[in-house]
Amino acid sequence: MTIQSISIIGLGALGILYAEHFTKHLHNENLQIIADESRIQRYESQGIYCNGELCHFNYATPGSIHTPSDLIIVATKFEGLEEAIQTIKPLVGEQTIILSVINGIISEEMLAEAFGYQHVLYCVAQGMDAVKQKNQMTYVNKGLLCIGNDHPEMSSQALSSVATFFEKSQLPFEIDANMRHRLWGKFMLNVGVNQTLASIEGKYGDIFLDGPPRQTMVGAMREVIQIANLEGVALTESDLDYWLQVLSKLSPDGKPSMAQDVGAKRKSELPLFAGTVLKLARKHQLAVPYNESLYDIITQKEMLY
Repeated sequence: MTIQSISIIGLGALGILYAEHFTKHLHNENLQIIADESRIQRYESQGIYCNGELCHFNYATPGSIHTPSDLIIVATKFEGLEEAIQTIKPLVGEQTIILSVINGIISEEMLAEAFGYQHVLYCVAQGMDAVKQKNQMTYVNKGLLCIGNDHPEMSSQALSSVATFFEKSQLPFEIDANMRHRLWGKFMLNVGVNQTLASIEGKYGDIFLDGPPRQTMVGAMREVIQIANLEGVALTESDLDYWLQVLSKLSPDGKPSMAQDVGAKRKSELPLFAGTVLKLARKHQLAVPYNESLYDIITQKEMLY
């Protein structure tokens, strides 16, 4: 299948990043941002900016679309995934492929439960340093999308179609034959860097040098390694080193999404990160003091707004 029509739901930092990229490589009518009428009115009245330039996106409500999309990119926050699943149902046809760039390790399972694994590919967004403040998104590094189909019900044709589309549209990507391992590796990084910088309301530069923040980050990541191994995923210190190398390439002035949320006094993805770690730690009767401490610190911050 040749991918021609793209729908994106969610205009956070990553949604804007990919919408802006594809706008430059597709006819405008082939790329649509899916949102309800009130959100569309806000986007159009305030404008959406990427690196200081006004974005010219094609917006559409689900009810205004009468043909399925070839590719749907889900770029909401995790807490918005259930709503997003209901929103995109009219857009999913027999050949539709769905990618999630949501953090964590379960969004693909939720999408597959709703639409079937034949419509879903594993996807990890990594290496980008996009920061969104109100209607302004900035980034230095675009990073890449890592995709794979290592589930018996996922389609090899879908993977080939997406890879061909990414090549033609010049979007950096990799194919990984062991995406469950990759998902857990990215989860490990997010548990460390997102929560540490949210707890101190800091920037990437704050954890590039040795000191308490970096020690906390690495400690939280090592707790994920322990849990992953108990869950049958062979994360190692080599994986930790790999993800620290990915992290080291980001702009020191950038912030991960969770630090952006805390700075803007929004509820964060704490349940998705430390919440998941604590739940699995109880299951395996494992002590995770770094994640317990981060959970408490960020919870206290969120109780103030």
